[in-house]
Amino acid sequence: MTGCAISPAATDALGQWLTTIKALNNASDNTIEAYHADLLGFFAFMGQHFGAATGLTPLKQLKVTDMRSWMAHEKGRGVSARSLARSLSAVKSFFRWLAERDGFEPTVVLSARTPRFQKKLPRPLAKTAARAVIETVELQSSQDWIGLRDTAVITLLYGCGLRISEALSLTGADAPLPEVLRITGKGKKERIVPVIKPARLAVDRYLHLCPHPLQADAPLFYAARGGPLRPRAIQKVMEATRMQLGLPATATPHALRHSFATHLLESGGDLRAIQELLGHASLATTQAYTAVDTARLMEVYDMTHPRAHERICSTSR
Repeated sequence: MTGCAISPAATDALGQWLTTIKALNNASDNTIEAYHADLLGFFAFMGQHFGAATGLTPLKQLKVTDMRSWMAHEKGRGVSARSLARSLSAVKSFFRWLAERDGFEPTVVLSARTPRFQKKLPRPLAKTAARAVIETVELQSSQDWIGLRDTAVITLLYGCGLRISEALSLTGADAPLPEVLRITGKGKKERIVPVIKPARLAVDRYLHLCPHPLQADAPLFYAARGGPLRPRAIQKVMEATRMQLGLPATATPHALRHSFATHLLESGGDLRAIQELLGHASLATTQAYTAVDTARLMEVYDMTHPRAHERICSTSR
């Protein structure tokens, strides 16, 4: 959207807010970029809406009808309810910060209703499908070392529950992989992750054939031409693999992380231990990752936290 110009004051405020949330919340670069784009889009609409440069004064005087107009515009151009909810969350966060800084009442913005959307539950692969993916992914490349590279990455996602960004952030200094890795995940939160033997062997086989030199300060996983491997390359090879195996479109690299959590829980793993392995701040997030029914969750909960469960039962009588 090509709206009117944004005033220097509004631009400066936006920059200060982004710097603040990055420092206080340890927000990732991707999150900061998304927030930046969301606020620029909001400012651009308001500039066209008012027919003047978007400055702080009109922003502080927004009415309910202005917010409704923006949300209607976003829906009209095909923005999904989920994406609009994210944009609104960013706008509210900015206005909350701006109101505290400049001392005005942001109720109009903060009271805007978040669009309802149905949360997509993760769909992990069956154990047989996960094994088939690991066995088949190597066949998608005509170069042996690339096939072994892709197998190593996929094995880390499923065998260790890593995010794709975490696997690709490993460097030559991490090789050969130890039995335990210290992983820095979202929000700069560190966690300890056991590395299963098949994952260590998969990485060793890749490194044995990799034509690019292993350097301590360089990526562990190289792209074909020697640069750092990008997530899109793994997503594409996963797409080819699932098509060959006849798996649904939900069989993505991230689904392997879901599968790691679900299969551990199905095997009797402790829910809180799995929470630590995944690096989740909330136990509820871990539960959402797993495709185990409520009865199974309560069975595990009873085995691992019987006293807590008894307290819950006693208070409900």
